[in-house]
Amino acid sequence: MVHLAARVHVMRDDVLHPMAAYRAVNVAGTERLARAAAAQGVKRFVYLSSIKVNGEGTLSGQPYTADDLPAPVDPYGISKREAEEELRRVGRETSLETVIIRPVLVYGPGVKANFLSMMRWLHKGVPLPLGAIHNQRSLVALDNLVDLVMTCLRHPNAPNQTFLVSDGQDLSTTALLLRTAAALGRQARLIPVPMPALQAAARLLGKADVAQRLCGCLQVDISKTRKMLGWVPPVSVDEALKQTAQRFLADLC
Repeated sequence: MVHLAARVHVMRDDVLHPMAAYRAVNVAGTERLARAAAAQGVKRFVYLSSIKVNGEGTLSGQPYTADDLPAPVDPYGISKREAEEELRRVGRETSLETVIIRPVLVYGPGVKANFLSMMRWLHKGVPLPLGAIHNQRSLVALDNLVDLVMTCLRHPNAPNQTFLVSDGQDLSTTALLLRTAAALGRQARLIPVPMPALQAAARLLGKADVAQRLCGCLQVDISKTRKMLGWVPPVSVDEALKQTAQRFLADLC
């Protein structure tokens, strides 16, 4: 069984008790599903967690690893960490083999949210003040994530392990914009505004979280995934961006 359902991080949450809402779905729901799976004789349970269990960002060149102590910050990340703990407990109490995967930002054909907005800006030729960002961020193409999930369903070394996943090539925000624009057949119009100026402006506008996503680092080390599972991302960054751009352009027609 592969479990992907979750209450995801909501930018403008209007529920009275967000933490309780996250726990009801992500923690209690996962625990009940795992116990029901074990009762029905399911052998292996693969859980899609989140890199937010590790934290919100890294220092450049100091990526998260699968065995780092969890340090979630927001209710979504906290609920995902607690769901992992419940799943491990179910595994200890039953014969269910459990596997946890913590993805970074997932992109691919049909991508939504901020990645889709980025492609719209690039396609329209909107000038963006993002031409001098020297961070490093890990991403994962949908095809690469699916390939790892399928590997974890079969591989004898996967049970009772936690794996991080990425494309294996980290990019700065500037590099991502340039490569996505190329995939779209456009010229990226990037203005080289220094990162400190961008961050200061974002704080003044109450958008410090946006600046963190654009300028901060979030890298993951997938060496454990590679070594234990013999896994190599089958799709390159440029090929995945090409597929994503083709779908975006087709949807415009």
